[in-house]
Amino acid sequence: MDNKILKIEAKRYKEESVVVSARIPKDMLQDIDFVAKESGRTRNEIISLFLDFALKNTEITER
Repeated sequence: MDNKILKIEAKRYKEESVVVSARIPKDMLQDIDFVAKESGRTRNEIISLFLDFALKNTEITER
């Protein structure tokens, strides 16, 4: 079992927010909405947390 967890930290980014658009599978959106509902956070907060987590845990490797 993978022991990675999502730690919710204080806001890291301080600049004003911007609107972006992305296409994602409907079933992924359902999963995001489930996490939002269970955690008491908004969809936007969850997506931002997921993106921040991915940015902090991304390793770029050479081909």
